[in-house]
Amino acid sequence: QAQLVESGGGSVQAGGSLRLSCAASASIFSSYSMAWFRQLPGKEREGVAVINVFGGTAYTDSAKGRFTISRDTAKNTLYLQMNNLKPDDTAMYYCAAATGTRSAILSLVIAIFGAWGQGTQVTVSS
Repeated sequence: QAQLVESGGGSVQAGGSLRLSCAASASIFSSYSMAWFRQLPGKEREGVAVINVFGGTAYTDSAKGRFTISRDTAKNTLYLQMNNLKPDDTAMYYCAAATGTRSAILSLVIAIFGAWGQGTQVTVSS
């Protein structure tokens, strides 16, 4: 049974917005930092943003000022609000839980993320 399920991807024009969602099991959502990653075909998966159980957040430079990561503890759902999208944001987006550590870590080191969703495609046209 999938523990992380993403939704909300789609196709938008440059400058547009999308909100990605990731429904998680309660046990995962309440225990671990969670993050969004993205991956282009043939390229390595890269971090976008991370949020810990206390609501602390961190972003990569490409996401700062445009993307907002948040979590709704009542719904066990992780979000990524993406504004002012650019063609370079086109990728498969994955949510992940940092099951490799129980601390309130704010890290996008991929090795600590042991649970992954199936991904949702975001396509931004110019």
